[in-house]
Amino acid sequence: MTRWIKKFEQYPKPLIMAVSLLLVAIIGLVDWMTGFEISFFVFYLIPVALAVWFVGDIFGIVVSVLSVAVWVAGDMTAGARYSRPFVPVWNAMIAVAFLIVVVGILTSLRRLHRELENRVRQRTVALTNEMQERTRLEKELLGISEREQRRIGHDLHDSLCQHLTGTALAGQVLGGRLAEKSLPEAATANHLVELVEEAIELTRTLARGLHPTELEGAGFLNGFQELAATISERFKISCKFENSRALEIHAPEGAIHLYRIAQEAITNAIKHGKAREIIIRLDMCDNVITLEIVDNGIGLPENARSSGQGMGLRIMAYRASIIGASFNIERLPTKGTRVICILPATSNLSSDTHGTKAQSSIG
Repeated sequence: MTRWIKKFEQYPKPLIMAVSLLLVAIIGLVDWMTGFEISFFVFYLIPVALAVWFVGDIFGIVVSVLSVAVWVAGDMTAGARYSRPFVPVWNAMIAVAFLIVVVGILTSLRRLHRELENRVRQRTVALTNEMQERTRLEKELLGISEREQRRIGHDLHDSLCQHLTGTALAGQVLGGRLAEKSLPEAATANHLVELVEEAIELTRTLARGLHPTELEGAGFLNGFQELAATISERFKISCKFENSRALEIHAPEGAIHLYRIAQEAITNAIKHGKAREIIIRLDMCDNVITLEIVDNGIGLPENARSSGQGMGLRIMAYRASIIGASFNIERLPTKGTRVICILPATSNLSSDTHGTKAQSSIG
């Protein structure tokens, strides 16, 4: 019903007025041809309703009076006889009063309908604005988090690593002096230097996770290769990166979100899935980028979305939605989990047409 109302509202008012008057004439003609014994009065409600709803109440009253006049004239010319002269006048007055009541009801309904439409439109606009504001705030929070991670990673690499390196050099000097004096503490000093060097390597690994290699352009694939190498070295597992063709992303937002999705998927696979083998696949086919992370862990728990792991899944899904990608996570039939993120290629993406093969396999 609403669809038909919307369709009729698109037509100009003069056309609706002409249609209403034409319907009155057609109904009057049919009423006259069928004789006065069969009443067609109820059909006059159609042009009256059209006139009121799509033109206005004043025109609706005009059509009502005209409909009653045509109806009475048709019956009288068809041979209707009345016992008293005022009977047709009375019938006409009652009919006009009835149609005026209909006009009033339809006018009220039309007003309520339009008020409801306006409220729905206003609430829709308010809801759209609220959703846009929420999306903007969520993006801003992610941006703040990303910048903070980059800052911490930068501080770890440039400040703490340098400080630890200086400490290791000082320890080496101390160990050398103790060795020159043949003191047994020299071995302890050398051991301390080894511990400091391990701390330096651990700090660099953490810094790379917080502040990955520049992911734009040619650095896109390098970032994933470095991620696989870092995971293999840090957790002593097999983490491989595979891609069938060289590709570049020149949109920093898309690149970092794909990278963070891979990071979160790997973290879930190790922490919750107890995976020992992880494969990161990145490919482009039919102008679509596909990121796939497959592991051999125990699989996705049934209550993953309601547990703490569910927060990571929601973050991955939200990151995918921000860049216009689809996201899916599924439990494999045998064991393990597969995370798939599919991103339609845009003008910010360029791909090398040569079919190269790149793989990082450590562990």
